[in-house]
Amino acid sequence: MTPVLSARAKIQATIGNARAYLAMQEQGEDFSTFCWGMVPGAPVYNTTGQVLTQSPASQALSKALKARGFKFVGPVIVYAWMQAVGMVVDHDPACFRYGVTG
Repeated sequence: MTPVLSARAKIQATIGNARAYLAMQEQGEDFSTFCWGMVPGAPVYNTTGQVLTQSPASQALSKALKARGFKFVGPVIVYAWMQAVGMVVDHDPACFRYGVTG
């Protein structure tokens, strides 16, 4: 895929993802509740000490998002997003930030 086609595909996916998000809202499905439903009611702590790129939860969320029409939501990018929004805590267990919330 050439850079121009790649950028175009990402722009089109962003527009499509916004439409998929709005469709969820119109159907009465809250996006936050939907996403947090993929973890057991609280952030998931990575206790392995290993650097993960995806998890069963990110794979499930990716699949569910794709089923709703979202694009560019593979399990790796979804895992990174889950880290960014606090659904997954991936600090090393020895890190001083490991048990800190907020």
